[in-house]
Amino acid sequence: MKSQTVNHQQFDLYFSEMLEDYVTAIAWSPQGNILAVCSAAGEVILWQHTPDSQEEWQRLSLQTSQTQSVDCLAFSSDGYFLAAGGQAGIRVWQLHQDAEVNQWQLLNIAHPPNWVDRLAWNPLCNQLALSLGRNVLVWDETAPEATITLNFDASSVLGLDWSFDGQYLAIAGYQGVKIWESQDWNEDPYIFDLPTATLAVAWSGDGKFFAIGNMDRTIAVFEWNNPNPWVMRGFPGKIRQIAWSNANSQQNTPLFAAASVEGIVVWSKHPDDLVGWESRVLQRHVGVIQAIAFQPQSLLLASAAEDGLVCLWHKAKHIAQILEGAPQGFSCLAWHPQGQQLAAGGKNGELRIWMRSRRSQGFNHR
Repeated sequence: MKSQTVNHQQFDLYFSEMLEDYVTAIAWSPQGNILAVCSAAGEVILWQHTPDSQEEWQRLSLQTSQTQSVDCLAFSSDGYFLAAGGQAGIRVWQLHQDAEVNQWQLLNIAHPPNWVDRLAWNPLCNQLALSLGRNVLVWDETAPEATITLNFDASSVLGLDWSFDGQYLAIAGYQGVKIWESQDWNEDPYIFDLPTATLAVAWSGDGKFFAIGNMDRTIAVFEWNNPNPWVMRGFPGKIRQIAWSNANSQQNTPLFAAASVEGIVVWSKHPDDLVGWESRVLQRHVGVIQAIAFQPQSLLLASAAEDGLVCLWHKAKHIAQILEGAPQGFSCLAWHPQGQQLAAGGKNGELRIWMRSRRSQGFNHR
C-alpha cells in the first residue's frame, strides 16, 4: 500500500479480505463493533469483534453467493436490525445477543418482489424506508404488518434520506423531490419541482438544509421553509454523490461536498445570503468517483474512485493521504462511527480497512 501524508491523521492498512465479486455496499453498526459487506454475487457477510477482544474479527456469512446481487445495506439506529436490498427484494435480520455469541434471525417481511436498490433507516427509531419502483415502502419494527406505501409517481425512486431527527423523509427522482412528514404519512408531501431527474438527496446534520444532485449537472440547496433554492451549475457530469460534514466548528458553517465524474467540489455557506455558497475544487482522481464521506465530527473527507485510489482530503482542502488496494477500482467506502477506521470495497471483491496510526493517535493496529 502506497501512501503520502501531510498531516497527523495517518491511516495504516489494518485488515484485508476478498469477497467473490464486486463489493456493492459497506455499513458499520452504530456501536462500531460489526462491519457488514455485500456483493454483486449476493453475499452478505459480517465481520464482528470477538466478545473478549477488540483486535480479533469473526467472520459470519448471513447469505452466501446467489444468482442475484445485493446492492444496498444498512444497520438500524440501535444496531439490532440489518437490512439488505437487491434484485431479490429486501431482507432484514434481527440481532439476538447472549453472553457468548451474536445470533442473527432472518425476518419475514411481506413486500412485492421488486428490485430494492435504495434503503434508509430512520435515525431515531426502527423505521425502514425502501424503494419499490415508483413507491417507497416504510416498514416499522413496532408494527411490522402495518407498512406504509408512499407513491413518488413521476419515476422510479432514485434517492432516499431521512432528516437527522427522523421527522422528514426525502424521496428523489424525476422532476425533483418529495418530502413526507413521518408523524402523518397521509398528509400530502412537500414538493420541490425541478425540470430534471434528481439522483442524490442529503440533509445537513442539523436539518436546516438539504442538497440535491441532478442529472442536468446542477446542484440545488434548499433551506427548510424557504422555497427559493441556491442553484450551482457548471459541473462536468451528473451529480450522484453528496456528503455533508457534521463537524462542530466554532463558526458553525454548513459545508458539503459533491462528486461529479472525476472531480469534487466543496461548498461552504457564506454568512451573507446574497453571496450564498462559496466553492473550491478538489482534483486528484483520474477515474469516476464512486463514493465520498466525511469522517464523523471532522472535515477530513474520503473519496473512492475507479482509478483504484482512496484519497483523504485534510479539512476538505488538500490531499492528506492516498490509499490503494483495489487495482481495478474502488466501489464504496464507509467510516467507523468514531472515525478511527475507514473501510472500502473494490470492484474485484476487495475489502480493505485502514486504521488511524498509533504513531499519530495512539490506536492499536495490526
